[in-house]
Amino acid sequence: MLYDYHLHSEFSDDSHTPMEAQIERGIALGLDEMCFTDHVDYGIKKDWTDAGEIGWRGGDGIGTPKSSLEPLTNVHYPEYFAKLYRMKRTYGDKIAIKNGLEFGIQVHTIPQYEKLLQDYGDQLDFVLCSIHQVEDKEFWTGDFMKGRTQDEYNERYYQEMLDVVKAFKGYDVLAHVDLIARYDPAGPIAFEKIQGILTEIFKIVIADGKGIELNTSSWHYGLKDTTPARDILKLYRSLGGKVLTMGSDAHKPEFLADHMQDAQTILRDLGFTEIYTFDHHNPIAHAL
Repeated sequence: MLYDYHLHSEFSDDSHTPMEAQIERGIALGLDEMCFTDHVDYGIKKDWTDAGEIGWRGGDGIGTPKSSLEPLTNVHYPEYFAKLYRMKRTYGDKIAIKNGLEFGIQVHTIPQYEKLLQDYGDQLDFVLCSIHQVEDKEFWTGDFMKGRTQDEYNERYYQEMLDVVKAFKGYDVLAHVDLIARYDPAGPIAFEKIQGILTEIFKIVIADGKGIELNTSSWHYGLKDTTPARDILKLYRSLGGKVLTMGSDAHKPEFLADHMQDAQTILRDLGFTEIYTFDHHNPIAHAL
């Protein structure tokens, strides 16, 4: 079975790709199923319905008209779900399309995600839990790492993840567990330094019936290992972890389902025998 359970469209602030383009690419590649997981990042972004000024990106920052800028907002939920249902009517005889969101959660934003699930949870098949920021500081800009040693910012990142999975249960899969490694100026930290806290995290994830993902964006980012790294995947499996999804994290059609066959081979080599899809938050196992 071929599927992609981590992809973005024009409803994510960092993508311009229409859903149609992702879906048609998926059909051309022979995918059986795909799940859109557009971004929600409370703490650094507002909802369209929030009062007050929203943030903007783009332009030269000096008198650039807002008409030429891009709003830094979360998914426009009513339009998002309405379009997903239109896409299912249009393409549903060729590919299964699932409703998902990617929650960029921090501990202090959990109440906002709980409210979001109250309002729209019945329309969702799948929720990714991602640690995209800590203390409202971005990794990709380097702001989160400033003033900290490699040990300190890695410890803080994984502590936030641990605190989130302890307190928030409204997700299905923990996404790109070692995302911090993508942006670490010192390179990936030694596995032994994070093994203990990852063990704590995975024990909670497994006990809660949740899973993790293999995110194939590591290939187009040119990383030396998978995301998460093989040692992390081995640890998850050794602790009894079974639920595992695969996603490309594609923001453009050319990266959709990127290296999925390679990813499946790696998982088999590590001893995994199943991959999972979701229907209304219910995990469905498929033989690798």
